[in-house]
Amino acid sequence: MLVFVYGTLTDPDQVAALLESGPGEYAFAGPATLEGLHRVEGEYPTLAPGGSVEGRLLAVDDAALERLDRYEGVDRGLYVRVAVPRVDGASVQTYVGDPARLGAEVSRGWPDAGSFRNAVRDYIVGHSVTVRTLE
Repeated sequence: MLVFVYGTLTDPDQVAALLESGPGEYAFAGPATLEGLHRVEGEYPTLAPGGSVEGRLLAVDDAALERLDRYEGVDRGLYVRVAVPRVDGASVQTYVGDPARLGAEVSRGWPDAGSFRNAVRDYIVGHSVTVRTLE
């Protein structure tokens, strides 16, 4: 599975510190651009509607993905993991942090969809958000 990363997980040393001791396998799979969302800073970086952000693709197996979920605080509601289509029709996963929980200022908010996860998913589908690989 491919994961688009745009913050601390673009740093190979950070990823090695997190995943190298296992369980799970990982490898960087090249640079990519996420079109339709942009990076905003808060306690930790997150994404907000509009623009684009440069990042990397990280190939992981299920065990490594589970470790990434824990690192990103998915179980605590800090980040949600969502699927984003690639321009070739496949999809990748990415993490989007709740700006209210991260203290991030966003000029354009997420649509009202009941939950933060649903708001992010609705925006991705309704605004043709895509990941473009650069290799």
